[in-house]
Amino acid sequence: MTAKPRLFCLLACAALAGGLWAQEETRQQRGKRVVDEALAALGGDAFLRVEDRVEAGRAYSFYNAQLSGLSVATVYTRYLVPVPGKLAMRERENFGKKQDEGFVLFNENGAWEVNYHGAKPIEDERFKNYQESELLNIFYILRQRLSEPGLSFYSQGSDVFENQPVEIVDITDADGRTVTVYFSKFTKLPLRQSFRRRNPTYGDFDTEVTAFAKYRSTGGIEWPYDIRRERNGDKIFEMYSESVEINQSLGDELFTLPADVKLLPKDK
Repeated sequence: MTAKPRLFCLLACAALAGGLWAQEETRQQRGKRVVDEALAALGGDAFLRVEDRVEAGRAYSFYNAQLSGLSVATVYTRYLVPVPGKLAMRERENFGKKQDEGFVLFNENGAWEVNYHGAKPIEDERFKNYQESELLNIFYILRQRLSEPGLSFYSQGSDVFENQPVEIVDITDADGRTVTVYFSKFTKLPLRQSFRRRNPTYGDFDTEVTAFAKYRSTGGIEWPYDIRRERNGDKIFEMYSESVEINQSLGDELFTLPADVKLLPKDK
């Protein structure tokens, strides 16, 4: 092989290697672009200024894919100052038309089920799963975690999901937790997300999938009024909101235990 063909071959190999490297960078840039477009579609600055939210509607819970409970539900959410790797959010779930059938409370100090008997701490594993699920929730990521150190985005390309063209992005945090999110190519809004967590009893992995539908405008943002959650292919929760309100100046009393409540022992 003469010098010129050899040089041409070397340049071609270098170009191919450079192209592959550029393609890797393009996937990261594309993933970030898709996420930025989703934030803009949800309301941009208005979405980032959401301090609290009230969702009211019907909630359904399932066991072994069979309906095990339904209730009128109101979910109160308030965002706190972001802390990298930690859940900076409070939530209260009230049940019953008069909101007097009890509630579940999650804050930075713990989690409790509260009814006329008193306040019982939620099992550690359930509380841990709740925190992880919320940390990997795409709406929480967009509101609280986008500037978090170590957060990365990687495009898995385009596909079709339930007859809709989608962009698929893996979002991974500094602790190695990854959530895969499907964004509509038309609306740019999140349609579906999934992540895996290790099952402490069996040592294998559970896959949790959440689907978002029926977006409506409220207070300058877009929000899904239908939310469905599955675990390992079995439906476990559905929420059909009839109203969603934002920035209602929710007070601390909603997210703390009443001073006179009886504290019950945690189940062993």
